[in-house]
Amino acid sequence: MSNGGAPFCAAADWGTSSFRLWLLAGDGTVLGEKRSREGMQSAVAAGGFSAVLETHLASLGAPVDLPVIVCGMAGARQGWVEVPYADAPAALAEIAGKATPVPGLARDVRILPGVAQRDAARPDVMRGEETQVMGLGRDGLICLPGTHSKWVSVADGRIEAFSTFMTGEIFALLAGQSILRHTVGENHDALAHRDAFTEAVEASARQPEALLNRLFSLRAGGLLGTAASEEAAARLSGYLIGSEIAGARAALPESRSVILAASGPLADLYAVALAAGGFTVETADADTAVREGLLAAAHQCFGMPT
Repeated sequence: MSNGGAPFCAAADWGTSSFRLWLLAGDGTVLGEKRSREGMQSAVAAGGFSAVLETHLASLGAPVDLPVIVCGMAGARQGWVEVPYADAPAALAEIAGKATPVPGLARDVRILPGVAQRDAARPDVMRGEETQVMGLGRDGLICLPGTHSKWVSVADGRIEAFSTFMTGEIFALLAGQSILRHTVGENHDALAHRDAFTEAVEASARQPEALLNRLFSLRAGGLLGTAASEEAAARLSGYLIGSEIAGARAALPESRSVILAASGPLADLYAVALAAGGFTVETADADTAVREGLLAAAHQCFGMPT
């Protein structure tokens, strides 16, 4: 059977609250796919990481001896097997060589390391995003938005530096648990009010030190009737992402171009925000990037398919 039809490996991206699994041919063709909410936090309750993995592999008809490459939080301290971080600067070509086999299994399962930035002034870590960067295979400034957005500087095939911003998590907390929940309402589609969103991005990127004041102004504007209540969620999102953009510019080498690796609504949201923040944006699909990174790592770990 050709490489395009025979399974070469299974590849898993195991996050904190989500699980994605692909059955891949040697040339990267996707032969099967499974997605679930069985992330790191729920895998133990579901019978353990191995049980979750084997259940999904069986549903895809994967051979019992098919090797598996894994990235993400499965390698965290509270995960399946703790895998030591690779230290930045980290050569992308060397990350797969630091993969750790899961002991005690009949199947060959290896978990990729994350990357640590051991800078006393700017300590940072990533698990999973480095695999997206591997899959992109590009030098430059890369933005990986999410609950915790990562901005990564890659030069000569090495992760030189990166910064993490808790943008998505802070939005969820403010919109759902703070006094602003009464202002922003239930509709959080920022691009439904694009002008308000971009105005907020521009203002916050230009003057990030005013962020906390602007957040309360959303509440005050709603109470006093001086701001459109239906625009509040868009402005909240814009203020937070604008602050993220300002922080990334300060922390990483100055650049007016960025590679945005994202999928779905988040890709559209950040494309608009980055353009409003003055960046030239090149987009890449995040799912494709992580799959390509996992495949490249599998080729290194398990050998090239014949």
